Amino acid sequence: MAVQQAPPLRLTIDPDAAEAPFEQVRSQIAGQAREGGLPVGRKLPTVRGLAEQLGLAANTVAKAYRALETDGVIETRGRNGTFVAAAGEAADKEAAAAAASYARRARRLGLDHAAARAAVLEALRATYGEDV
Repeated sequence: MAVQQAPPLRLTIDPDAAEAPFEQVRSQIAGQAREGGLPVGRKLPTVRGLAEQLGLAANTVAKAYRALETDGVIETRGRNGTFVAAAGEAADKEAAAAAASYARRARRLGLDHAAARAAVLEALRATYGEDV
């Protein structure tokens, strides 16, 4: 019985984009994992393999993979390779923990609800570049 290989990872790198290539790789993989395009347990290409496929330096892809692993989107299983983890669940948990940490810190700083919320909205505007 032949082993069925997963279809190639579909990523597009725009060299003219304001976003760095490693961030383009990171955000596309995270998005596809979150939306179900990359199912949990799917094996990802090696760093060198993906770098070659995209025409990027191996260090660029390695940086994206490290960020994805830190975010809980992927996991490396030693010599077995790199796999998609439970991205949505991990992202939700991390966001909730960050929000709780911020709320505690804002309270310690003496910010009222309105000031704490304004700080969050300003950070979101700066990050997302849109009216939140």
